[in-house]
Amino acid sequence: MAWSFRKRIKVIPGVHLNLSKSGISTSIGIKGANITFGKSGNYLNTNIPVLGITNRHGLSDSDSNLKPEIHEVIELSDNIFSSDIHEITSQNMQGIKEAIVLANQQRKDLKNDLLKIQTSLNSSKLKLGLSYFLIYGLVKKNIPESIKTDIEAKKEALKQTKEQVGNSLVKLDIEFDPEIMEQYKVLVEAFRKLTTSQKIWDVTSAHYQDRVAARSSASTLVKKRDVRFALKSLPDIKSDFNALYFQNANGADLYFYPSFIVMYSNNTNFALIGIDEIIFSQSYVRFTETGSIPKDSKVIDRTWAKVNKNGTPDKRFKGNYQIPVVRYGEIKLRTNTGLNEEYEFSNYESTEEFGRAFRDYQSTIKSLKHLN
Repeated sequence: MAWSFRKRIKVIPGVHLNLSKSGISTSIGIKGANITFGKSGNYLNTNIPVLGITNRHGLSDSDSNLKPEIHEVIELSDNIFSSDIHEITSQNMQGIKEAIVLANQQRKDLKNDLLKIQTSLNSSKLKLGLSYFLIYGLVKKNIPESIKTDIEAKKEALKQTKEQVGNSLVKLDIEFDPEIMEQYKVLVEAFRKLTTSQKIWDVTSAHYQDRVAARSSASTLVKKRDVRFALKSLPDIKSDFNALYFQNANGADLYFYPSFIVMYSNNTNFALIGIDEIIFSQSYVRFTETGSIPKDSKVIDRTWAKVNKNGTPDKRFKGNYQIPVVRYGEIKLRTNTGLNEEYEFSNYESTEEFGRAFRDYQSTIKSLKHLN
């Protein structure tokens, strides 16, 4: 009997986003069909260690008159991090999440099939060689011919399965009104500039300290780690639009798509949040830089390693030296469901430009949501 292989393929429901002046619509499924995800029902057409001192100022959606806070970075345990990822997903994003889970599981199953087919193919090639080596294949020519037929069938199965692996993705189709599209392009371009900052840090902890007792100008001790921002997409989503990628030093990375954010730890641990739910603030910090100063940062003041309460140098300490104060950009991201992330950037101007673009775009998304 000739070799045969059959794989039952589930159709991965695509996601269509429409952002127009009449509102935002999110369709999950295939044209002409309703898709049901497990027990959760039909989701078709759902709504969608660096030492230093900082002094925070700037623009914020929640508080435009931030009081100065002095910060110093030391080794501390993290206390700025998001809640358990399973608690953060927005209720109206469950359909998209389940489509991603389905795509990932199918791709995993198909990769296992690829391994089995390849193993079987290698075995058939070995049998074909042995049939000639042991002479019987020369005597009974139908034996090698049958093996050759099986080999061709396995090669074809291998080819088709590889194609199916490539298609086991959630296809994200996004349609914008021209004006909204232009606004999104401004956001992406501002993000591109932000990614070129010489230094990007994830602030992972902040703790109060007594300035007088420490003889320091720092009222808060903070810890931060180098991270990377980029334009990239999740492996489970296929789209013409790359996500705005925020690396997270102590938790799930963030992928910003036009109407939602994916908090992605791995292919089984991730959350989805509507962009309209983000409590976004952008400001600047006065950072006393004891290390090298990034080339795209500006020195805006000077302070002392040991200072009096009024800011003058404490003369009781020999060798007391001046330290440059640098202005860095800052972005905070919060949600009521538990997202809690904070970043600093060496290039303040790029941070300010991105903050302005994000607030403008988010404001548009919020207004569209109210129309639904």
